[in-house]
Amino acid sequence: MKAVVLQQFGDPSELVVRDVDVPAARPGWVRVDLHAAALNWHDVLVRRGNYGSPLPHIPGADGAGIRTDTGEAVVILPSLFWGDSADAPSPDFQILGDRIPGTYAQSVAVPAECVAPAPSGWNMEEAASLTLAGVTAYRALVTRAGLKPGESLLVVGAGGGISTVAVTIATALGAAPFVTGSSDAKIERACADGAIAGTLHTADDWSAQAKALSPGGTGFDVVLDPVGLWDRSVGALRPGGRLVGLGANVAEQSTMDVRSFFFGQYSLLGTTMGSPDDFRGLLDLVSQGRMRPPAIAEAFPLERAAEAHRALEAGRHFGKIVLTMGGV
Repeated sequence: MKAVVLQQFGDPSELVVRDVDVPAARPGWVRVDLHAAALNWHDVLVRRGNYGSPLPHIPGADGAGIRTDTGEAVVILPSLFWGDSADAPSPDFQILGDRIPGTYAQSVAVPAECVAPAPSGWNMEEAASLTLAGVTAYRALVTRAGLKPGESLLVVGAGGGISTVAVTIATALGAAPFVTGSSDAKIERACADGAIAGTLHTADDWSAQAKALSPGGTGFDVVLDPVGLWDRSVGALRPGGRLVGLGANVAEQSTMDVRSFFFGQYSLLGTTMGSPDDFRGLLDLVSQGRMRPPAIAEAFPLERAAEAHRALEAGRHFGKIVLTMGGV
């Protein structure tokens, strides 16, 4: 089969299509012949060597295709070996494509608990784009933040995969989503997809501008920060509000004023990915018709994976970038 093989860590040019063996059968695992794989920022970090993946290596976390033993159309949950606790993953937890060969290939093998029927009426590109961003946003908003109907949410960074699906989940839950964005175009698109309003986060005082948009101007019940700007994001919360942090692609360190934080009665919640239970909760929202398919920014054939990574790193897209496969 064809797969994108990373021979050494580095820039996108290291992503080269090779002929490799089809994944071998193993007890408790299933093979999926992939039709599409969605890109995530996590894939960039794998390519750069942040996760110390074994080389040569096939990256990729998200995928959708046909389960070979049943012929079902399925989506893949890239959260492997979560464990028995709902509170946090086990020490064995990893994301598909970290150390186990991933979805930048025509076929992939995963534990049986990590596949589920593809959403009815969605195409393979849309299905492939759901899981990593979707289950991460679901866990952040539902499991961790406990977002309730009628509450307000600010999503930092309109246009990314997690930010986009977070707006959809918030709307499905009956909450009121707002966004920040790096351009007016991204904010306008987010509003067309369900956000109530937005503001640019290019100004130094963007958190104050965002707070002014909140109901009553008192701040948001929940702020979802997938980029690492905690010190500014906390400024958009109402007293007693919850800040959920789940990414660091803009900043890996944040300096916060401790005194104003505890006087504000804020909660800081860390999260990452999600469990099989979170996956089932997300799919329940989908099956109930409360979530529309993810926005697809652009699709590239497998052999153009390097170009797809360059587009992802440029950050000018809105929605998910995907790879499409030929036959095995």
